[in-house]
Amino acid sequence: MEGDCLSCMKYLMFLFNFFIFLGGACLLGLGIWVIVDPTGFREIVAANPLLFTGAYIMLAMGAMLFLLGFLGCCGAIRENKCLLLFFFMFILLIFLAELSAAILAFIFRENLTREFFTKELKKHYQRNNDTDVFSSTWNSVMITFACCGVNGPEDFEAIPHLPYSSMEKATPEACCQRELQSREGMFVNKEACLAGIERFQNRQGCYTVILNSFETYVYLAGALAIGVLAIELFAMIFAMCLFRGIQ
Repeated sequence: MEGDCLSCMKYLMFLFNFFIFLGGACLLGLGIWVIVDPTGFREIVAANPLLFTGAYIMLAMGAMLFLLGFLGCCGAIRENKCLLLFFFMFILLIFLAELSAAILAFIFRENLTREFFTKELKKHYQRNNDTDVFSSTWNSVMITFACCGVNGPEDFEAIPHLPYSSMEKATPEACCQRELQSREGMFVNKEACLAGIERFQNRQGCYTVILNSFETYVYLAGALAIGVLAIELFAMIFAMCLFRGIQ
């Protein structure tokens, strides 16, 4: 009876890790393709800090899942105690890192306030300076979400305007309305926007827009995070049971 249970656990663990292995391989392949693609997509990614960071995160996650699935599959099907131990240690490290990140996010949640982002924007934002990561990222966010600043265009009143601009309160180009919400999108009326005519500006603050955009996904993300932690916990238990059951 004990042997049947271990055999069942062995094949369940193999099947579970095989899907992890396939998912990791797909993410890894996609990440590599995005970064080295010769058809021009690489330039689009490189020009957008958010896409650039996302591509490398996808690559790292793919490599991690690929290795995790490989260790789990080989350890289970070959009943290799060494591979199972590596699998257990790898899962444990990921589990502890995720748990630490969740605890830190809870502790420092007060830093994710409207006031905090407003202060950081006024302190570090350099308008159209795309060589500055902070400014370039903010410009990408404002263009993508069709918003302006944290609270609205008034956030930029205390930020020095461009040297060649004679306007007293210059609005960043990223706040101007576009026909298509991307860096390649044509401005509706750039001159009127920079001159302060409100109907050609995105007036809503990014804090409200992003909060509304992701509000429906907050509970889903929380449930998904709990589910992932639970799966990792069961994977560790299965690995240890299999490890102890192998003669």
